[in-house]
Amino acid sequence: MRHEGERIAQRRAGFPDRPWGSAKVGAALPRVAADFLRRQRMVVIGAPDARGAVWAGPLAGEPGFVTAPDDRTVVARREPVPGDPLALLFAEEHPIGVLAIEPASRRRMRVNGLARQEGDRLVIRTEQVYANCPKYIQARGAEAAPKAAAPRPAAESTALSPAQRAWIAGADTFFVATHAAGLGADASHRGGRPGFVAVADERRLSWPDYAGNSMYMTLGNLELDPRAGLLFLDWERGATLQVTGRASVDWNPERAAAEPGAQRVVDFEVEHVVQIDGAVPLRWGPPEYSTFNPDPYRGRHREQEVSA
Repeated sequence: MRHEGERIAQRRAGFPDRPWGSAKVGAALPRVAADFLRRQRMVVIGAPDARGAVWAGPLAGEPGFVTAPDDRTVVARREPVPGDPLALLFAEEHPIGVLAIEPASRRRMRVNGLARQEGDRLVIRTEQVYANCPKYIQARGAEAAPKAAAPRPAAESTALSPAQRAWIAGADTFFVATHAAGLGADASHRGGRPGFVAVADERRLSWPDYAGNSMYMTLGNLELDPRAGLLFLDWERGATLQVTGRASVDWNPERAAAEPGAQRVVDFEVEHVVQIDGAVPLRWGPPEYSTFNPDPYRGRHREQEVSA
């Protein structure tokens, strides 16, 4: 299926109008992809809620909690933790984007389709399956948290607290979920040096969009629906920060030129925030930064209103 949003984004980026992105992605899951899924300790999922707000969140467990019983089905023996906005969305078949990412090896793949919760099993019928390049992934090892406590109750707000703003300003990785009606949901990865996400205030963020795989699946969805969800992980403590709002892509080349490595800039307006301490029963070691990461501070100075 041709994705009109992706076609618009590709034309804006100077690509010829040709079948690419979703039009070139198949639904079948190769055996190598099934083996990769089986090794994972965490996947990121994204979906719209009943109001259309889009969220990204984690599912985590021991290797083997995600399996592929056949080439069109993925099963995750987990459900979102209580308080996660993605919990209870899959009582009936519902669009989902899944990102399986293995930071230690800098490998990732995406599985998009329709999901339904059956007991403790999230069953996904695949519609798009594809691998991504290792760009901008910070290598870090993971292990089960010692004596991991149950997740704390979710803390919700309509704006970022000073501590949450500092968390985001120091992040080297986040995940973004998008959705376009009739075309499905998608979950993707964004990485860079700490500071690559700019925090203007408690309701406004922005980040540079670097060169990727030229499929423009995230930006294509945003051309059709600006609602998006962001997920920031506390890699040392297993906390999650989920933010939903509206994203807009600034294609002005002059603004992009001020951001090292940027091809364009994405602005984000925060609408709702959910923080869950102890949401992920994993702990990761210190990062080894990707050699693809531009230095966000080279040749410029960013003002960020962030306090500890």
